[in-house]
Amino acid sequence: MNKDLFAAIESLEKEKGISKEVLFEALEVALVSAYKRNFQSASAVNVTLDRETGDIKVFSELKVVEEVESDQTEVSLYEARVYDPHCQLGDTVEMEVTPQEFGRIAAQTAKQVVIQRIREAERELIYENFVDRTEEVITGLVRRFEQRNVIVDLGRTEAVLPVEEQIPHERYRQGERVKAFILDVKKTTKGPQIIVSRTHTGFLKRLFEMEVPEIYEGIVEVKAAAREAGHRSKLAVISHNQDIDPVGACVGPKGSRVQAISNELKGEKIDIIKWSEETEEYIGNALSPAKVASVMINYEEKTASVVVPDNQLSLAIGKEGQNARLAARITGWKVDISSETQYTEKSLSAIGLTGDVEEVPGDEDAEKPGSPAGDEAETEQSEENEAAENEKDTVVEAENEETVIENESTGEEEPEEEMKQDD
Repeated sequence: MNKDLFAAIESLEKEKGISKEVLFEALEVALVSAYKRNFQSASAVNVTLDRETGDIKVFSELKVVEEVESDQTEVSLYEARVYDPHCQLGDTVEMEVTPQEFGRIAAQTAKQVVIQRIREAERELIYENFVDRTEEVITGLVRRFEQRNVIVDLGRTEAVLPVEEQIPHERYRQGERVKAFILDVKKTTKGPQIIVSRTHTGFLKRLFEMEVPEIYEGIVEVKAAAREAGHRSKLAVISHNQDIDPVGACVGPKGSRVQAISNELKGEKIDIIKWSEETEEYIGNALSPAKVASVMINYEEKTASVVVPDNQLSLAIGKEGQNARLAARITGWKVDISSETQYTEKSLSAIGLTGDVEEVPGDEDAEKPGSPAGDEAETEQSEENEAAENEKDTVVEAENEETVIENESTGEEEPEEEMKQDD
C-alpha cells in the first residue's frame, strides 16, 4: 500500500507538475479529517507521514486525569508517563493513537480531500504561471461558446474572450486556432480566470514584435499606437540605428510583414508612420496617407491646425472621420483639419474681407441699381449721353449753315423765290 501511495504521488508530480511536498501535506490534512470524522475525535489531532518509508502515525493531545471518562480526550497518569515521565495530573500529553485500519470510509474521505487539495494546488500553479504573462500573446483552440463569449483552450486551462474584446464581424469556429492578448488574470473560487483580447492596442504591438526582428531586438521601437479594431490602425515607430529605416523594417520586403499582421487581424488596414520629436512633423506624419501643407500648433490649448491641399481633404479626414480620430489619438493632440481654400477664406474673414479672392471690392455694388454707387454711375452715363446728343445737333446745324452759304454764292436761291410767287 505504501509503495502504491508513493508511486501515485510521483505520477501526480510528473503529470500535474505539483511537488511531492505539497501532495504529502495534502495527504496529512486528509488523514486528519478522516480520523476526526470516523473516530469522533474532538481533541487536537496531528498526522505525520514518513517521506521515506510511507509510515503513517496519528497523534492526539490528551489530558492527564486520575480516572478516564473519555478515551478520545483523556488518558490516565500511568499511561501518560510512558510517553512523558515528568507529566502530572492536568497536563496535556501528545500520544500516538494510530488505529489499526482507517477503513473504507476513512480512505474514501481521505481520497476526496486529497483530490481537492490537488485541484487547489493546480489552480494556484496555473495562476502563478499566467499572472506573470500578462500582456503577452498566446495561442489556443476555440473550444465552445458561452453567451457570445468564446472559450479558448490553452491546454492546462481555459481563457475567456469576451464579446467586447472580439474584432467586429469576426467569426470563430470550434477547433480553430486563434491568437489573443492576455488582458487580465483573476483569482476566483472556481480557479484562475484568464481574460484575453483581440482588440487591444497591445495586441497590435506584440504582433509586430513577433513579426519584425528589429523590434524584438530593440533596434526599432514602437513609440505609440492607436487602433479601431477591424477597420484601421496607426503605429508610430523610431529607429535607434541611422542605417535602418523604421517604416521599411515594419513593412518588410514587398509588404510581407505588415500583410501577415493584417491577415491575422482579418484585413485590418495598418498605417506605419515615423515618430518625431518635432510636434509639427509628427502630426503631419500621423495624418498619413494624406499629404499635409502646413501645421500650426497652439501649445496652450494643445491643439493643432492642419492645412492640406484641396484634393487631400477627404483623405486626411478619412471615412467618417476615422483617419483624423486615429491621428489625434496617437499624437495626443486635438487636430483641426482644413483645406487650403477653407484656410484662405478664414484668413480673409478674420481681417474683414469677404467674398471670392479674385473679385475686386466695390465692383458688385457698382453694378446694382438703387445703390449709391449705381445711382452715381447712371447719372454720369446720362450726362455723357446728353452731351453727345448736343454735340451731334451742333454738327448738323453747322452743316446746314454751310449749305445755305454755298447756295447764296452760286445763285441757287432764286428759283426758290419764283416758286413762292407762283404759289
